[in-house]
Amino acid sequence: MAAAVESADVSPVVAPEERAGPREPTRAAPGDRGGPGEPGGPVPPARDRARPLARLEDPLIGWVAAAAVAVLAFALRVWRLGNPREFSFDETYYAKDAWSMLQHGYVRDYVDGANERILEGDLTGLFQDEPSMIVHPEVGKWLIALGEQAFGFEPFGWRFASAVAGALMVLALVRLVRRLTGSTMLGCVAGLLLCFDGMQLVLSRLALLDVFLAMFLVLAASCLVADREWTRARLSARLASAAGEVPRWGPRVWFRPWLLGAGIWFGLALGTKWSAIYPLAAFGLLVWAWDSGFRRSIGVRWPVLRSAVLDGVPAFVHLVVVAGLVYTVSWTGWLLHAGEYEEHLSQSQYTVHLDGDPWPTSVEPDAEGFVGETWQSLRSLYHYHRDVYQFHTEDLDDSTHVYASDPAGWLLLARPVGVNVESDIAPGTQGCRAPAESTCLREVLLIGTPVLWWGGALALAYAAVAWLGMRDWRFGFALVGAVSLWLPWELNDDRPIFLFYASAVLPFTIVALTLIMGHLLGRARAPSSRRTIGTIVAGSFFVLVLLNFAWFWPIWTNGLLTRDEWLDRIWFSRWI
Repeated sequence: MAAAVESADVSPVVAPEERAGPREPTRAAPGDRGGPGEPGGPVPPARDRARPLARLEDPLIGWVAAAAVAVLAFALRVWRLGNPREFSFDETYYAKDAWSMLQHGYVRDYVDGANERILEGDLTGLFQDEPSMIVHPEVGKWLIALGEQAFGFEPFGWRFASAVAGALMVLALVRLVRRLTGSTMLGCVAGLLLCFDGMQLVLSRLALLDVFLAMFLVLAASCLVADREWTRARLSARLASAAGEVPRWGPRVWFRPWLLGAGIWFGLALGTKWSAIYPLAAFGLLVWAWDSGFRRSIGVRWPVLRSAVLDGVPAFVHLVVVAGLVYTVSWTGWLLHAGEYEEHLSQSQYTVHLDGDPWPTSVEPDAEGFVGETWQSLRSLYHYHRDVYQFHTEDLDDSTHVYASDPAGWLLLARPVGVNVESDIAPGTQGCRAPAESTCLREVLLIGTPVLWWGGALALAYAAVAWLGMRDWRFGFALVGAVSLWLPWELNDDRPIFLFYASAVLPFTIVALTLIMGHLLGRARAPSSRRTIGTIVAGSFFVLVLLNFAWFWPIWTNGLLTRDEWLDRIWFSRWI
């Protein structure tokens, strides 16, 4: 058992998907990995397999290693963070929105020439009196505002929160994979793979919302895995106290703290971008499948339906209701200034253009008292959401963007985004050493590390096979996370959308990649030809990712390159 626990290929809770059957040990079916010894050996009863396996690795070492990887990630992301000193891509919206929220409590329209004045250090008279129609929730912008409050309204300040979020996301992934595999080494490998991804690096160095969305989703997913382990341990303990008798409906646990934590993180993710609703729904169904699978494994009849009552209803409250409450609370700044929005936006260009009706709250007499005002503000927020939803779902078939991309090609990095470019830098200028007939340039290209993303696409295909063929729930976890964050865009691609929307997919592809590495290394700790080959394959992939990251580093960090050096890194014409 000790060897099994130490190995990289062990599940912390239950290895195979549970199935109904005898409670006494039986011979393992092909693909079962839950029992001691090799496949084909005895499998313990389901109630024993549901207990968390002992972790022989020192938890202090696990946390120190995870923190070291996160510190490395933060150092890479904070290096020359204020360069380039200008608004890059959509920073022009989110950085100014965040500053307006910090100064006024809500987003105001800004005056003409605001960008130039901000970069010159003139922060007076930047905003008009009326609020602005924003089309994304406020959580991510409040986080950007924290960096601006700490370091000022300048590029380093409005990017600092993103750098912190990027590093925390790496830390969370290390801990998630360590929990999934029982291996600190594999957890650190997963964190380093994320650390060495170019898309995550660039998003961690920009005042955009996507890095916050991805961080919250990784934290939520980590809580779900912890809940799976915690809940099964509690249910197993209650089953043991029943003296071997399984209640008709099975044991029950009403309050699940880790699931509550997941609901909070999902609420913050929704408060950053609405696209978080898809993984919330997908993972909610997966939690139900996990719970019903456990009940089936201990012999409960009709486990899916009974789990819907005993587990599904509490899970819905912990996840959906809590997420909804957190999301609503995240709009507190808006609610406190609902009157300004009613006055200026209830018949805005969005409402009129989309043939919407004026908000009833803008034409009714003002409510009185705390309850009345709160209710009116919530009604105004609802109508505001209606207008924003109509904006997002408006028919924009004729809209185009030079960097728009088809989601079908996202995992292959088909069309990256040029965030910033300074071209035609003459030789001798800014240190340019190009030949006399050529020039230099600086670019920030929002593209992932190719080797990592292409390997991740293959890993997801393998995950589908491993989930169904080997009944390994961990691959199902990775696949559900990735598909729920990619497929909705593929089904709704009738407006310009961009490659970096797939940034939240990457952590789940890395989970699949790391699980595959664990399979390649195998269980046995002793040297063997299989383990040697697995180590060479897994190690070679990691080294290729590292080398690929180093090669592309200049085009992620606004580095100075000659035109020939730049072309050496632009492997396809669609990357220009």
